[in-house]
Amino acid sequence: MPIYLPETTTTTIDSLTPRQIVAELDKYVIGQHQAKRAVAIALRNRVRRQKLPADLADEVAPKNILMIGPTGVGKTEIARRLARLAQSPFYKVEASKFTEVGYVGRDVESMVRDLVQLAVDMVRAERAVEVHEKAVANAEERLLDLLLPPLKPAEVSDAGPTNTQVSKEIASTTREKFREQLRSGKLDSRVVEVSVNEKSSPTFEIIAGSSVDEIDINMKDMLPGLFQGRSRPRRMKIPDAVEYLIQEEEQKLVDMDSVGRAAVERVEQAGIIFIDEIDKIAGRGGAQGPDVSREGVQRDILPIVEGTSVNTKHGIVRTDHILFIAAGAFHIAKPSDLIPELQGRFPIRVELEALGTDDFIRILTEPKGALVTQYKALLATEGLDLELTSEAISRISEFASTVNERSENIGARRLHTIMEKLLDEISFEAPEMSEKHIEIDAAYVDRMLADIVKNEDLARYIL
Repeated sequence: MPIYLPETTTTTIDSLTPRQIVAELDKYVIGQHQAKRAVAIALRNRVRRQKLPADLADEVAPKNILMIGPTGVGKTEIARRLARLAQSPFYKVEASKFTEVGYVGRDVESMVRDLVQLAVDMVRAERAVEVHEKAVANAEERLLDLLLPPLKPAEVSDAGPTNTQVSKEIASTTREKFREQLRSGKLDSRVVEVSVNEKSSPTFEIIAGSSVDEIDINMKDMLPGLFQGRSRPRRMKIPDAVEYLIQEEEQKLVDMDSVGRAAVERVEQAGIIFIDEIDKIAGRGGAQGPDVSREGVQRDILPIVEGTSVNTKHGIVRTDHILFIAAGAFHIAKPSDLIPELQGRFPIRVELEALGTDDFIRILTEPKGALVTQYKALLATEGLDLELTSEAISRISEFASTVNERSENIGARRLHTIMEKLLDEISFEAPEMSEKHIEIDAAYVDRMLADIVKNEDLARYIL
């Protein structure tokens, strides 16, 4: 099997200006210019902070952002694309999943632990690329040992010096021939027996009142042999064996202690946590008694956002310079319903605008991987050439705006529902259609959707 080295990419975030960052986000998210400006400035400030003297850099806190706007307008997508652009550890969590400490539910500190684990995976993947070439060479040698076992010491001692030298030369020549055949793919059909490590999954009882996260941190240190697993022989074809052995060699070559330290540092300096649905934990006036899923959670989130130390299995993580981006629709609660201390930790507030017909037209056609492009590609796998006229796209956008106005405004997500309904017949009959060129015009859109949109009760159920 031919072996290829993976392509390496280098980050260019240090050289991107806020204007260029906004331009990159424009490729994926339509509109919401103010929100893009806010996150671009926040990202650029991180680059600026890293150029400051150490004592001053510690004093510069990230300016956390609160995004306010209805669902489906791009809040999450802006944060996700920003993290991908910066190649930063990014973790999205719903605030409604947490409960106050002492109650059954997720602990707020788990968001930091999950972010660290994501960072560990990122760093490990980067280190694996660095050692990939050596891992490939080692895996190749191990596979050749399986195909052509080396001479045993007993066999060497029994033969005379001359015969031993001849045997070594023959074995070396044969090994090189096997190496050439392996690299050219001529041995792909052969089967070898590889020793595979099985991961054990021990079961244990969780003691009431203890945290699953804390158990996960300490269990492997307390009982290291319990998680090592056992090896067993497994027969596989050469290409599968090569892939498995390369992965195993990469794991041996990558120093996980240094990976953990690098991941912790990356989280502390460049981590981004996106807290969605923060309006769901906003306290409402007049509430009586304890509320473990609202104000209690706010009080627990507060020290994380302010800056505290969180114990993870890869070390202590300080959250002082993690960038927090919170988002919520706030159609019932208001930002002022959050506790004052938490409000103060999100100094930058951005209101995202509801999407209209013109925005939907752009969403359908402009971004990379736009919705129309996706459906064209999906149906092309069936041999169909799908074409949507500009009039059809306009009508789809008008219907989406109308339904959003009459019922719940779910933003751009309405386009997914409408496109599925519009292409329902074509998607179902595509494998059996003789006509390979399908043009969808405004008349077709009206025929498929007009009756549903006019009937408000029906639209609520279908669209």
